[in-house]
Amino acid sequence: MMNPSTAMITSSTPSSNLPTLFSNFLNPIHLRINPSSISSLTTRHRYRVSSVRCSSGQPISAPAPTPAPTPTPTPRPTPAVSFQVFGDNKELSGIQSLVDSLSPPVRLASSVLIVAGALAAGYGLGFRIGGSRNAGLGGALALGAAGGAAVYALNSSVPEVAAINLHNFVAECDDPLALKKEDIEGISKRYGISKQDEAFNAELCDLYCRFVSSVLPSGNEDLNGTEVETIIKFKNALGIDDPEAANMHIEIGRRIFRQRLETGDRDADVQQRRAFQKLIYVSTLVFGEASKFLLPWKRVFKVTDAQVEVAIRDNAQRLYALKLKSIGRDVDVKQLVELRELQLSYRLSDEVAEEMFKEHTRKLVEENISVALDMLKSRTRARGATEVVAELDKILAFNDLLLSLRNHQDSSSLACGVGPVSLVGGEYGSDRRIDDLKLLYRAYLTDSLSSGRLEEIKLAALNQLKNIFGLGKREAEAVMLDVTAKVYRKLLAQAVSSGELEAADSKAAFLQNLCDQLRFDPQNASDIHEEIYRQKLQQCVADGELGEEDVAALLRLRVMLCIPQKTIEEAHADICGGLFEKVVKDAIASGVDGYDADVKASVRKAAHGLRLTREAAMSIASKAVRKIFINYIKQARAAGSRTESAKILKKMIAFNTLVVTELVADIKGESSDSKTEEPAQEEKLTEEDEEWESLQTLRKTRPDKKLEAKIGKPGQTEITLKDDLPERERTDLYKTYLLFCLTGEVTRIPFGAQITTKKDNTEYLYLNQLGGILGLTRKEIVEVHRSLAEQAFRQQAEVILADGQLTKARIEQLNEAQKQVGLPPEYAQKVIKSITTSKMAAAIETAIAQGRLNIKQIRELKEASVDLDSMISESLRENLFKKTVDEIFSSGTGDFDEEEVYEKIPADLHINGDRAKAVVHELARTRLANSLIQAVALLRQRNQAGVVSTLNDLLACDKAVPAEPLSWDVEEELADLFAIYMKSDPASEKLARLQYLLGINDSTAVALREMGDRLQAVGAEEEEFVI
Repeated sequence: MMNPSTAMITSSTPSSNLPTLFSNFLNPIHLRINPSSISSLTTRHRYRVSSVRCSSGQPISAPAPTPAPTPTPTPRPTPAVSFQVFGDNKELSGIQSLVDSLSPPVRLASSVLIVAGALAAGYGLGFRIGGSRNAGLGGALALGAAGGAAVYALNSSVPEVAAINLHNFVAECDDPLALKKEDIEGISKRYGISKQDEAFNAELCDLYCRFVSSVLPSGNEDLNGTEVETIIKFKNALGIDDPEAANMHIEIGRRIFRQRLETGDRDADVQQRRAFQKLIYVSTLVFGEASKFLLPWKRVFKVTDAQVEVAIRDNAQRLYALKLKSIGRDVDVKQLVELRELQLSYRLSDEVAEEMFKEHTRKLVEENISVALDMLKSRTRARGATEVVAELDKILAFNDLLLSLRNHQDSSSLACGVGPVSLVGGEYGSDRRIDDLKLLYRAYLTDSLSSGRLEEIKLAALNQLKNIFGLGKREAEAVMLDVTAKVYRKLLAQAVSSGELEAADSKAAFLQNLCDQLRFDPQNASDIHEEIYRQKLQQCVADGELGEEDVAALLRLRVMLCIPQKTIEEAHADICGGLFEKVVKDAIASGVDGYDADVKASVRKAAHGLRLTREAAMSIASKAVRKIFINYIKQARAAGSRTESAKILKKMIAFNTLVVTELVADIKGESSDSKTEEPAQEEKLTEEDEEWESLQTLRKTRPDKKLEAKIGKPGQTEITLKDDLPERERTDLYKTYLLFCLTGEVTRIPFGAQITTKKDNTEYLYLNQLGGILGLTRKEIVEVHRSLAEQAFRQQAEVILADGQLTKARIEQLNEAQKQVGLPPEYAQKVIKSITTSKMAAAIETAIAQGRLNIKQIRELKEASVDLDSMISESLRENLFKKTVDEIFSSGTGDFDEEEVYEKIPADLHINGDRAKAVVHELARTRLANSLIQAVALLRQRNQAGVVSTLNDLLACDKAVPAEPLSWDVEEELADLFAIYMKSDPASEKLARLQYLLGINDSTAVALREMGDRLQAVGAEEEEFVI
């Protein structure tokens, strides 16, 4: 089929002077274009839809009148195309006018008459001039050829005349879309030509190309969605085939592409690119699935499939977005069905369509949110709350509508993306706008609770609103708790002020009903009750004490709010305890000299006026006092010497006696001068600890009446550091002060000298008070004194028992030292035993290392009740076992007692039996091979006694670990070894075992026995020779 754009106009036609366009992308082709319409191809032309349409009911001719136009309705608006799209009417030349006036039959008859007349005239003229028949035939032939040429010229201009009439017919048509296929076919039939005629088809393609160029929007203008339908309708009216129409689309693309290359402006380049994308998209929709074969974009324009897909997707999105603008908050099923059909016709994917629909619904909701926020934040909020709620109700109604449409029975035919609204990805989807959404949620919740009840429908709306706003569970619950708590407080205040709560038969039921109405957690309500009670309590104790009226008011409030007793006690402990703690700290801060009558009165007033229990008051005072004690302890640790530490501890003891003791007495409401029952207790303790009476330092801590009168009243022992310091640290502090009591105060003077000032027994009484402050038990105190006495006795005993020998004179010295330090005899004996044992252990280890101690001596020490396990380490005992077994294997007797080696010796040395057996086996295997080598070496040295001894050792190793026959390169030497051993008159079982180990058969053994005398003689001669 001929490419319509290659139509050529002959030079005989008037339109032969028209310009010709060439393509830069394919072989140069000619496209006939009217000069007046060249500019219209690169710009957008609009035409308006007219109610007048052309009709081909009558033959088309110049003088023939056209029938009256009939109005036809149009289903949808179409793009307006200017009448100048197709150019001006074309004029016919003289012969073309003649051809146009002749119908096909007349034209055929005329052609016949012209040819016949020319032949006849030529024949007559030739015959007349030439006078012969031949001349007549020549004249007929000449004039016939001229007539034929005239007829040919007449008939050859018919297609051009038809094309000109087609052009004029379309150009004069008011509404190009009103054209019918019958009109075009009528023109071709009138002139008796086919639509596939070159000139006629070229005009059809030219008209189609002009029309498509005019329909496509230029520049940055978007498609309006009617272009595809308009082009298809015009294409069908023209009756042009798809391949020829596709070629026109490709030609338009070439022009756009060429203009893009010729354009140097960046903006113009962008516009041409968008125009090319719109051409690709419209062309794809016009030809449908056949576009993959009819439109070779990739081959002609070097574009990729991805770029084509992008062009289709972008334009489809713009068209779909244009249609989405008509979707409002009152969307219905019909609109969604139409939207789905448009999506499919636009070739837009479901994923993109779904995202666009969700974005559209999100923007609609965002408009409501923005309006609501403006109202909420407006300074004039007279009707703001109501209008804000109304806007939020619109959002909820729109969301409900989308939910119902999503659950529609024919949901597959609806637009993609129908479902609940989400703000994710929009203006209010970021964290920085979450506070604004919380404000709206709070406003809607406040309005829902305005009636004092949270209805079920409102609760569902709140949950839906939370999901739309994208609020987290914790965020929504925090807003709900805050708003509901305020409403609950308001309703509770109204119930209390009106007396409704107090008059209720069951306060708990009344409060529970109030929580149920507001859907408020009773535990949160209890927290509010506690807060209200605490506020009331703080008001009551503003003057520092609780009066009877205050107590009654608090009791009334507690009953109405159903506050548990434990909560009441905790509130009093926190609030009243805080006030009392301040009083206690002021009293402690007054120091030893500042604790006067005024301070005592303030403490007593606070302790009893705040109505604290004695346990609570003592707990508060204990906490404050222990902080001061800890400060003293820190200073004592940081002191540079024992004397300085003792002085700081002495200050702590004085603080406890003069301040803390008075404080405890004031809290209890007792007099600090009252006598206690401590003597009876002390007497009881003395009876329990009679065995420790020998410890002088401990005995001195028990004061007599004279010392009690000297130091005054004893200190309190209820507030201690027992739970604040570990036992080790408390005993170290006690020991530090005890050493101070023993050594006295040491004062250093120049030249390295020092002066020791002895103290009286008063320091021991302070030591006893220190023990009470530190919270030491009687047992712990006794242990400190005992350990100190034991340490002193050990130092003296180590000097006395320097060599580890215990004589009678040394025993007397040790008894004297024991009496001096007051250490009980059993502890003194333990010290003496540990010293002597350590000395003995060192001596035993030295003896074992030097080899001066064997298993026999070990057994003697065990019989003497010496604890070898503690004196000798396990590794040393294992070494001793190895040495003993090695001696057995090298004794030369050939004896091996399994019970002795495997059981008795390991039991004596307290080592593991299995491990001992493994050691024996290892030694036996090692010595078994070495014994044979040693025996051969002694044989070569002519040492027969050594050979016999070594072979006995080999037999002993074989008893421990039975071996296979041994191998040796020189068999004669093995025979000599057996002969020598046989001469020593051994036991038969030993000889038989050695025969087996040396691999000697019975015949060889008999022969060696018979040769015994000869070997003995030879041996004697050799011995003489050696001498």
